[in-house]
Order: sequence, then C-alpha cells, then structure tokens
Amino acid sequence: MRILVLGFTGYLGGPVVERLRALPGTRVLGGGRSRDADHHIDLASADTERLAKTLQAAAPDAVVNCAGATGGDAVTLAEVNARGPAALCAALRTAAPAARLVHLGSAAEYGPGVPDMRVTEEAPTSPVGPYGATKLAGTAAVAASGLDAVVLRVGNPVGPGAPATGLPGRLATLLREAGPDPSAVLRLGDLSAYRDFVDVHDLARAVELAVGAPGPLPPVLNIGGGSPVQVRELVRRLAELAGFRGRIEEDVTGSARSARVSWQCSDISAAYHALGWRPARTLEQSLAALWEDGRTP
Repeated sequence: MRILVLGFTGYLGGPVVERLRALPGTRVLGGGRSRDADHHIDLASADTERLAKTLQAAAPDAVVNCAGATGGDAVTLAEVNARGPAALCAALRTAAPAARLVHLGSAAEYGPGVPDMRVTEEAPTSPVGPYGATKLAGTAAVAASGLDAVVLRVGNPVGPGAPATGLPGRLATLLREAGPDPSAVLRLGDLSAYRDFVDVHDLARAVELAVGAPGPLPPVLNIGGGSPVQVRELVRRLAELAGFRGRIEEDVTGSARSARVSWQCSDISAAYHALGWRPARTLEQSLAALWEDGRTP
C-alpha cells in the first residue's frame, strides 16, 4: 500500500508518518527519505495541474493531509487551510480518484461550546477567528469533493514536539527556562477555559485506522480526549512535572478568543463506532512525554 503524507515534517505529521511506516507492506511517500523527495508537496503554492502530475507520479492508494497553519495572517491561513485542501481534492479527482483521503480538521471549526455538553459531528459550526473559519472551509472542500474522504476533526493535540505556538509547547519552554528558581514568575493568560486534549500518538493511530478502514466512512469524525480539562489544570500538572517552584500569574482578562470559547469538548463516540478508536493515553502520559522530549540531548 502506498500512502502519501502531506505535512510530514510537522507536529502532527511526524507521529503519523512514524505510525504508518510501521505497517507491514506499506510504503510511506513524502516521509523525508531521499528517494521520496519528488513527492514533496506545498499545498499553499501548488497549482492544481502541477499537483495532479505529482499525485499521478506518486500513485497513492491513500493520501493523508496533515498540512495546516495555526498562526499567521488571514491570507496565510486561507492559503494553507482552505485553498490547500480544495486544490488537493481537485487534483486527486484527476490523478488518483480512487485513493482514500484522510484530512486533519480542527475542533476550532465548531466555535463556542455549551458548558457540560460534548459536541457531536452534526452540531452547527460557528468558528471564532480566521483559524477556525479557514479550517472549516477546508473541511467543506473535502466533504463536498465526491472522493473517498474523511475529515478527522482534532481537539487540542498534546505530546512530544509541541510547538511554541500552542500553550503546552510554550509553557514547557517557559518552565525549562525558569528551572527550579523559586523567584521565577510565569505570566500567562486566562486559564479558566476548558479544552479537549488528545495525545498526538493517539491521533496517529486514528489516522492509521482511517486509512485502512473498509468501505466509506462518515465525512467527519471527532478525534479528541472526550473529557473536558480546565487549562489551569493542565498548567498545574506540567508545572509539577517540571519541578517548578516559582509563581504563576494569570491575566484574567485573557484573549478575546479564549473568552468567547470558554468550553470545548468533543463527543468521540462516532470515531469508536466507525474505526474502533478511542484514546489510549492519559493527559499525564502526554504531558510527561512532552516534558521528557525537551530534556533529550
């Protein structure tokens, strides 16, 4: 089986490639090996015709799109998160219409949740800000493509390699810089929101199952931890792991987005029924892996 992974160098793409490479009888394209270099694709800049030629040469049985932008201006987000998946779908219809497409979406597409309720895939979408809006546009392009495709709507990923653009990665960096100094002060934003955290390796396993699942899949599946965790609690647990002895100061005004999205939690039962998937790692395990990863020489 030939599987083309887009965004293989990213935070989510790395564990996905690692997981897929372990499958017997599978060749992962775009995974960084020199002989696969010709299959590298930049969705933000590729035109559909050139993209179709690359896909035709790769002849994939499945395509996994882990490419995405979480930061930058609205134009950058739109190019990567909205135009990219649309161009990919158009090229796949021409070059590899039978290939299964697994696209990584985001729980940010839902927008504000209702406290104490888990959101299902059928819930209305009302994203806050350009990131969620552009990810939703990408999901719409995939769902309407007519391809054998599924969007995995991912919660807040946690694990080794977490980038500084997200709270877990940024906090880990700050804690390493602070060390055991009891006079250290970490200044963070409002930590009162609730989020649905999922381990990056659990996500990779969901991708593996989605690639190999028989028959058509639902157009969208939630992939998350399935349990709400207050961000303040995540900060406390990671600080304990780090042996942090200083003080954490919280700006209760926070960001406008956090204030508007105070609750996010996904109902992940559909993923279990369709793929037999449920998270296997606890938040403690995810945070421990994140912390130990940064301590590796």
